[in-house]
Amino acid sequence: MSTKKESPARIADNKKAAYNYFFEEKFEAGVVLQGWEVKAAREGKAQLTDGYVVIRDGELWLIGCQINPLTTASTHVNPETARTKKLLLHKDQIRRLIGKVEQKGHTLVPLQLYWKEGKIKCEIALAKGKAEHDKRDTIKDREGKREVERAMKERHK
Repeated sequence: MSTKKESPARIADNKKAAYNYFFEEKFEAGVVLQGWEVKAAREGKAQLTDGYVVIRDGELWLIGCQINPLTTASTHVNPETARTKKLLLHKDQIRRLIGKVEQKGHTLVPLQLYWKEGKIKCEIALAKGKAEHDKRDTIKDREGKREVERAMKERHK
């Protein structure tokens, strides 16, 4: 009896997003993918680092999300790694996002790709860009937490 290998829930993260943006709201969107992209994502070949979300004709599109094809991909499929992917969200959510994005300083950022009930979902956030001093504060907080953890670790030895 063969056991099916369970794929990890998280496929790809956008770690730079938390450094560059303040998140105001988060949304879960479905992603329209081709078959080879799903297979490659299952193998962990997806990358969100340079990705961003745009609104065109009342629809959300994920740009810059790279999914590298597997070497065992079919010969009749011509895979395109940086293909623009459509995101699926409710119409009222999209309308609300359009109103917010038109405000100065707001943008839509993809945070992560993950599996949910056999489907690939993309978590996107309505975000506002951080200023340079905010980024320095983020680094300072991270360093402070690291120092506290080191001190606690030394104390428990």
